[in-house]
Amino acid sequence: MMRQYMEAKRACPDALLLFRMGDFYELFYEDAKLAARTLGLALTSREKGADAVPMAGFPHHQLESYLAKIIAAGFRAAVCEQVEDPKLAKGLVRREVTRIVTPGTVTEEGILDPRESNYLAAAVSGDLAGLAWVELSTGRFMAGAFPASQLPDQIARIAPAELLLAEDDPLVHSFKRAALGQPATTPAGERAFGSGPSGNSAAAPPGGMMITCRPAWAFAHQSAQKLLAKHFHTTGLEGFGFGDQPADVQAIRAAGAILDYLTETQKSSLEHIDRLIPYSVAGTLQIDQASRRGLELTHTIREHRREGSLLWVLDCTVGAMGARLLADWVANPLTDITQISQRHEAVAELVEETRLCFDLREALRRVYDLQRLVARVTTGRATPRDLSFLARTLAQLPAIKAKLAARRSQLLARLETQIDLCAELRARLEAALEDDCPLQSREGGFIRDGYHQTLDELRQLARGGKQWIASYQAQQIQRTGIATLKVGYNQVFGYYIEVTNTHREKVPADYIRKQTLKNAERYITPELKQYEERVLTADQRAKELEYELFVELRDAVAAQRTRLTQVAAALAELDVLAGLAELARRQRYCRPKMVSEPVLEIIDSRHPVLEVLEPQGTFVPNDIRCGGQHGTIMVITGPNMAGKSTYIRQAALIVLMAQIGSFVPAKQATIGVVDRIFARIGASDELSRGQSTFMVEMTETARILHTATAQSLVILDEIGRGTSTYDGISLAWAIVEYLHEHIGCRTLFATHYHELTDLHKSLEGVKNLNVAVREWQDELVFLHKIVDGAADKSYGIHVARLAGVPREVIHRAREILAQLEQEHYDNQGRPKIARKRPTAAMVQLSLFGPEEHPVLEEIRKLDLDSTAPLAALELLHRWQQQLRSESR
Repeated sequence: MMRQYMEAKRACPDALLLFRMGDFYELFYEDAKLAARTLGLALTSREKGADAVPMAGFPHHQLESYLAKIIAAGFRAAVCEQVEDPKLAKGLVRREVTRIVTPGTVTEEGILDPRESNYLAAAVSGDLAGLAWVELSTGRFMAGAFPASQLPDQIARIAPAELLLAEDDPLVHSFKRAALGQPATTPAGERAFGSGPSGNSAAAPPGGMMITCRPAWAFAHQSAQKLLAKHFHTTGLEGFGFGDQPADVQAIRAAGAILDYLTETQKSSLEHIDRLIPYSVAGTLQIDQASRRGLELTHTIREHRREGSLLWVLDCTVGAMGARLLADWVANPLTDITQISQRHEAVAELVEETRLCFDLREALRRVYDLQRLVARVTTGRATPRDLSFLARTLAQLPAIKAKLAARRSQLLARLETQIDLCAELRARLEAALEDDCPLQSREGGFIRDGYHQTLDELRQLARGGKQWIASYQAQQIQRTGIATLKVGYNQVFGYYIEVTNTHREKVPADYIRKQTLKNAERYITPELKQYEERVLTADQRAKELEYELFVELRDAVAAQRTRLTQVAAALAELDVLAGLAELARRQRYCRPKMVSEPVLEIIDSRHPVLEVLEPQGTFVPNDIRCGGQHGTIMVITGPNMAGKSTYIRQAALIVLMAQIGSFVPAKQATIGVVDRIFARIGASDELSRGQSTFMVEMTETARILHTATAQSLVILDEIGRGTSTYDGISLAWAIVEYLHEHIGCRTLFATHYHELTDLHKSLEGVKNLNVAVREWQDELVFLHKIVDGAADKSYGIHVARLAGVPREVIHRAREILAQLEQEHYDNQGRPKIARKRPTAAMVQLSLFGPEEHPVLEEIRKLDLDSTAPLAALELLHRWQQQLRSESR
């Protein structure tokens, strides 16, 4: 047996090997030690003394829970099963590794979060980077190519659980150390799985994605193309939209690496992955990695929790399929006005038709996760309960389809046509399956009585055949004349004929004594023994027949995979739209008007998350006007805690909500479609990359200045605060000028640098806003209201006092502030900051010329004709020295 173990371990050296032994999964040697530390298992040994083999294990029925722990700890698990019946095995039971479980290949319902997608991705570096990703639990498979600079943003958008890279790809180092900000070791720090014959090595930072290195040949273009074509049963991939262009080649390389990895690890059918969908950024709003994090779209920054994020607020779906699709919409907002408007129209109809929306949501509550059910059926991992859930889902379709009939919204009408009732499949499942089915398919008890005649007969026989026993007992009474004779059964001795001692002389000669009791004897006859054998085998034969019928049903469902997948997609989209309508009605959202012009005009806007978290009615709405006649850059000043950051964030979140098809938290909104959202918010460092807070801030700002367009929305919070005051002001000033003159995008710039409020005097597109506050009896009252104009002070010392800073510190800070203001502000209270050097186009005539420099007067009076060359050189040298001295 240990020879079997070693052979399996050599095949999967980079995984914890779970070796099935009877009712337990066992781990040996180093795996056992690691499992004992990581999983909390008791460490024992198989032998004693010098030959002791470390050993740890757990009951087989706890496999799912321990797989979850293994994956959470950042490891891979190889499941080695007994692949033949121990009762039929001649000698040692044959065992094989049936699958390798990794973070990106998990399909267990108890491990996966039903409301989140679990992606396996693969990337290929180059000027054009290839990227592919698949959700094994549903079969969704996509691929595309992007400029190398966009690859981190695309990976952040997908947020895969596991990323495959070629072992010689430069991305290995950059993603393990730079992008993830962690050393390339396993999270436990105990053991880094090295490359074995399979060529895999893995590293998984806690809370991040696992990086798995694969052999370079797994990413080769020709082999990837052949593997994909063979899997999809096609001669090429042109039918899926992939040709021989460089971008297609890179995408195919990544997709092929994924399929190769799944073939190696799953060792089961992948038929549910039936197409490769090309992905393009065209038509989607682009959001970089830092902006996604700063806006807390799907998880909060500090605790990385779903609660408190935008997705948490938006998710009013009632099913797992809808929740996953909504997350996909949040990750990929639209830019096409027609598509956005179609979603708004559908949400509007569901908002207006309250009863319709309620009925649809009630029906959708009774719908199970059809996408993952179909995937489990296709991969052969479905249970009888899965099939019963599928039948219950199909039973809801007629009511849902009827509710969608004659809808005026184009999108709702289209969804109605996509809902295929699959009536024949539903009828077959309902006729075959019990209402409550078990999880195990080989234990029986899930096929209805009356569905299959032979099964009914076997069951009747297995239940004891009460009628046969009664008839046989009557025959024996008549034969022997013993009125008290009875036929019985117990689990130890089986069937028997019991005769009291009083009638012992009447017992026939062919009765065989089986058991002696105090006042009776029990016998068996050849006929009763034959019946007993039939009964005892009937139960096993019934279970085997039930399993055969289950496989037939499972295959029938798998044959309808395409139809069911289409239905699942329609139900998911309907759930999202109905959820957005419910949210809009509950939170009093308005339908935004989408336009192509770069404008932003939102009346009484509210922060979608904070208004839910704060007590009802306490959030203060504000107008947002940016673009067009209102100016393109809003410089927002005011004290800390007053609401500047909230104001600029809610602008970005409202735009994103509008472009996924949601109504928005406002009284009225006109939104010009945005192609990119940039959010430079908050302080963070990446010490593992050798980058300080200020370096990270400048890197992200540089990206904005290089890639933003006139259609973009930029929100900046406290740019420049990570360095000295003058450095920070200078950079912030120059950044605003660049955004104004070279990009012209809508920008909300929150700052404490009051010097920037002078920008509106030289840049016509800049407008000043401030957060209103009131001082009352030396107290600071935050009104949280955005008003026109610049703030007259920062109130930082007031905030410090509210925070509990000692009184002596507050008093001294006021003295220093008074001195600094005297030195750095002019008589009119304006900052003494240099204006931008005027260009030729900015020079204006003035009534009073500037005072001339004395050198200019000397040059004007100099007689060149009478000046010797040496004298001229001496004059030039003197003037140069004079100017240099003045410059110093």
